[in-house]
Amino acid sequence: MNIYHSIHQFTTSKKTIITLGTFDGVHLGHKKIIERLLQSSSANEESLVLTFFPHPRMVLQEESDIKLLNTIEERSQLLEKAGLQNLIIHPFDQAFSRLTAEEFVKNILVEIFNIKKIIIGHDHRFGRNRTANIDDLIVFGREYGFEVEQISAQEIDEVSISSTKIRNALHDGKILLANEYLGYHYFFSGTVVHGKKLGRTIGFPTANLEIEENYKLIPAYGVYAVDCVVENQTLKGMLNIGIKPTFEGETASVEVHLFDFNADLYGKKIKVALRKHIREEQKFSSVEDLKAQLKKDELFARDFFESN
Repeated sequence: MNIYHSIHQFTTSKKTIITLGTFDGVHLGHKKIIERLLQSSSANEESLVLTFFPHPRMVLQEESDIKLLNTIEERSQLLEKAGLQNLIIHPFDQAFSRLTAEEFVKNILVEIFNIKKIIIGHDHRFGRNRTANIDDLIVFGREYGFEVEQISAQEIDEVSISSTKIRNALHDGKILLANEYLGYHYFFSGTVVHGKKLGRTIGFPTANLEIEENYKLIPAYGVYAVDCVVENQTLKGMLNIGIKPTFEGETASVEVHLFDFNADLYGKKIKVALRKHIREEQKFSSVEDLKAQLKKDELFARDFFESN
């Protein structure tokens, strides 16, 4: 897959078949749109997804605390797995938001992308202040000689509902449900940093993860069974998200205990894929009670991995 970090980096002598959107999560609904895009393009045409980063709401609604299912790097990787030919990640800023609908169509879709066809949702709005709609795009298509294929209301609802359901499921700790909608195991990556090293005092040493992207959605507080990738090695483990109330913690942390593994991980990057929610975070009356529960959690996780 070819990745371009600006609209202006892309050039082609071929006609293009285009779709655009945030594609956050690149879930099963999004993949249907990508499949249609690929089916619509021939060997003489190029398929193209136009997406934006930062997310428009980050720019236009500064007070927005939007959390995304994917970092932009994760989104790129998932779109490549879906078979996409070309991905343009255009920097979204105030200047771009002020383009009129006709400027967007003429200067970008026609002159840069050499568009033959655009596949778009019936409710799509574009141009300055999002004043133009699908009917305007159809008129522009007739004027500039490209086809507009509408994605039905039902299909768009499936995509938007799926995104909402995924976020809600993750907020509720319902990992199996979120993974079902995604079509893959929800994941994030973090760099191992020094923590308070409390886990090793009770026989459960953990890697304390620092997640660089503050817009990445982190699931509900609790304990999870997880797959972890460390330097191309896949390991099993259990993850704790929360404030460690038994130790009177106040600041949330993300920590993973790897099974059957003992090595220095400081400064290394770990990819964590969530497989199963084990339990909610809770405060225990003693450290010994916490230790006993962690042993139960480990047995639960190991049994889960043996049967799944």
